[in-house]
Amino acid sequence: MSTLLEVSGVTVTFDGFRAINNLSFQIGKAEMRAVIGPNGAGKTTFMDIITGKTKPDEGRILWGDRSENLLKMTEAQIANAGVGRKFQRPTVFEAQTVTENLRMALKRPRSPFSVLRHRPDAQEKADIEALAEEIGLKDHLEKQSGYLSHGQKQWLEIGMLLAQDPQLLLVDEPAAGMTAPEREHTTDLLVRTAKTRAVVVVEHDMEFVRRLNCKVTVLHEGSVLAEGSLDHVTSNQDVIDVYLGR
Repeated sequence: MSTLLEVSGVTVTFDGFRAINNLSFQIGKAEMRAVIGPNGAGKTTFMDIITGKTKPDEGRILWGDRSENLLKMTEAQIANAGVGRKFQRPTVFEAQTVTENLRMALKRPRSPFSVLRHRPDAQEKADIEALAEEIGLKDHLEKQSGYLSHGQKQWLEIGMLLAQDPQLLLVDEPAAGMTAPEREHTTDLLVRTAKTRAVVVVEHDMEFVRRLNCKVTVLHEGSVLAEGSLDHVTSNQDVIDVYLGR
């Protein structure tokens, strides 16, 4: 499997505190990965580095077939290169309908002139309907997004990211606050998504991670503590000591 993202020897220090410590990580083009670890392990900073929000003190991050240096890109350039991020709290336009949210997110020319002259066409309508079907909101296209359930808002935000056709999707605690049926649907959605692109899920819920049925990376004090199947990492004594035993 060819590598999409390669993080090598990355270190980040905040006011003398080493949040990321010589971290190395890689993921393939169509792969699901769960990232777990105690609070303060560096999970959020890890995502901040990949998306360009935080610049490391040292190390390198290579991206895509041409092994481009992600550290030389701005946040906007990284997003345009195909990195999408979903934060824990859904951020959708609540006064707009599901259709309008998905339409705004669709990948297309963004010049002021093209936006002013934009008229929805049959292809765009079909793309929006296909996206809505994929995320489970086809029956809610004309509903104002503020009236969706918490889980449905999460799915809509994932749909808005998918509309931008990312190669890598970073998802922060998608199961938090969901009902059991919503969690099941979210699992299915992420597993399907990982068949065509890379998906990194940061999650605390071990049962949700087990349902993802993927390789797991355990972070601790800014470094990779263990990596492998969930059964493999949860039987690791170091992981038990610093995370599972708490």
